[in-house]
Amino acid sequence: MKTSVKISNKIKSYNKTLKIEGDKSISIRWALLASQASGKSKSYNLLRSEDVIDTLKCLKKLGIKVRLKKKHCEIIGKGLNKFINKKQITLNAGNSGTLARLIAGLLIHLETKVKIIGDNSLSKRDFIRIINPLKKFGAHFKSNLGKLPITVNGIKNAKPIKYFEKKGSAQCKSSVMLAALNTNGITKIKAKKSRDHTELMLKSLNLPIKIIKKKNFDLISIKGRKNFKPINYKIPSDISSSAFFIVLTVLSKNSKITIKNVNVNPSRTGLLEILKKMGAKIKLKNRKIYKGEKTSDIYVEGGKILKPINCSPTLNSSCIDEFLLIFLLAAKARGISHFKKLSELNQKESPRLLWGSKILTFMGVKNKTNKNSIKIYGNPNLTINKNINIKNFFKDHRVFMTSVIAALAFGGNWTIYDKASIKTSFPSFLLKIKSLGAKFT
Repeated sequence: MKTSVKISNKIKSYNKTLKIEGDKSISIRWALLASQASGKSKSYNLLRSEDVIDTLKCLKKLGIKVRLKKKHCEIIGKGLNKFINKKQITLNAGNSGTLARLIAGLLIHLETKVKIIGDNSLSKRDFIRIINPLKKFGAHFKSNLGKLPITVNGIKNAKPIKYFEKKGSAQCKSSVMLAALNTNGITKIKAKKSRDHTELMLKSLNLPIKIIKKKNFDLISIKGRKNFKPINYKIPSDISSSAFFIVLTVLSKNSKITIKNVNVNPSRTGLLEILKKMGAKIKLKNRKIYKGEKTSDIYVEGGKILKPINCSPTLNSSCIDEFLLIFLLAAKARGISHFKKLSELNQKESPRLLWGSKILTFMGVKNKTNKNSIKIYGNPNLTINKNINIKNFFKDHRVFMTSVIAALAFGGNWTIYDKASIKTSFPSFLLKIKSLGAKFT
């Protein structure tokens, strides 16, 4: 089986309507919370990527019944902290930082040792950021210098904590919130702004959670030990997956696209804000609210001359997964764009700020990058007429997919390796791209 994709032609103009698979962040959170509910939970449009399948496998290892059917998924929860209690449990989180970090919050109440492992990429990522706050509950951890593998040794009567999350990491915040669910007393969190899917899901379950929104931080308090009913959920489409088609359309003259029922939670829509500031034509239609989450159809037209942007760091957390694509927009803009305080990008599957700079350099786009920021010198007439090889990027799915978008938007002869990486988050990516008329081998 070939591991690379070759692209030698720009995509022709198109006018299409797409439906994208379920939101990955919500899919994983639904599964973890369903495991703690009392009874049978069902989800529809659950993303069936490797990250989500690994989540279901981990829950099965912990004694939870999971039924993955053709049109939906069922999880039979036993209530709070009813995971199987046996020696020597090892959970493989694969490539998923969300899974590894969030499930640790549930495991601190299990009075046995559970080892969490992951693939080579995940094993290079920082876990001190969740180990330190979870230790405060009373749990014990062993780790490989703050990286995987880690061993969680839980405690019966965890104590509520006060936690200040300073990084803007939804994974860290959510790990502590999940730990608080089965902790007597009130856990208090002061958290820098980040995705709030966990908070909204907990609120939809009528759990005792209070949230006070300040300008730069949220104040969250959770009273633990309240059992909750099963969670039936129709998962909206993933905006991070939709982003590839949004950006391709913006960069493609005379192209139009409508993406149906996308999660447009304000903590995830930084890309849309940036597109508007750069002058792209984009509209939200059929807006709704479902279980606290905002959803909408997204309509985009391509071909507009883009303005450069001096991007406010306050937008960073709301588009952290889309920055590689945003760099492509800046490459096409008329002028110099500047992005700052991006060190969190290098805590992903690969050092994405470095890879963003590499891709631009391969394309012939001038950029100046340090460990925390990047300046991109855009050219509205950018066209590529050379060979480009993209490989050795730690099999980061977003590097692969961004490279495909760059090849289709700007031309050139691209060979992009490790196509299996898309199984992590978006297995049907290439099929969806092909449905727009893209040609590749």
